[in-house]
Amino acid sequence: MTFETSEKAKLDAKEPDGCQKSLALAKTLFPNEEWIPSEDNIWVAKSRLIEEFREPDKWEREMSQVRILTGRGSVAYFLPEKFTEGEAGLRCADTVIDGEIVELKTVTGTRATLSKDFKKGYKQGASLVKGHPEIQGHSVFIRLFSKLPIESVKAKIAGELKTRHDCGNFICFFEGVNELHKWAYSELRAMIGKK
Repeated sequence: MTFETSEKAKLDAKEPDGCQKSLALAKTLFPNEEWIPSEDNIWVAKSRLIEEFREPDKWEREMSQVRILTGRGSVAYFLPEKFTEGEAGLRCADTVIDGEIVELKTVTGTRATLSKDFKKGYKQGASLVKGHPEIQGHSVFIRLFSKLPIESVKAKIAGELKTRHDCGNFICFFEGVNELHKWAYSELRAMIGKK
């Protein structure tokens, strides 16, 4: 699915609902957190604001990723930094966007790099969902600077999903052609075995 003008209009019409869903999910995940408005449609966990000063390059990269979506009407909540227990240094997902957990990644390399970063992002979202059986899924957003063809990217991610059963979406912004695409994990898994 490509987000075009008509899709933006649909998202804009849903903004209050997306805002309510995002806030509700963020509060479910982090009930004691305070949410600070940062920009239009972007809120940040107060405990995470220190990242803006501690790691300014990382912060700006993540903000630029989120702006791709909020510029099209999405609502984003940056979650506190949280590490999973028992897994050395694995961070949980970065955001809640339009009522779903979304891990943000930037890819500049090959299909192998795309695969590695998607798997890491998928794991980060899954680790956050693990303690909340009421949450149905998690997603991965990749800002892709590599000039990989859309069908090649879809096929690679479909292959990564073939043994995974979570619900969610793969969202990819193809920087070279300025296109945003979103596919349900189930849609991509269904591609496996088709010619």
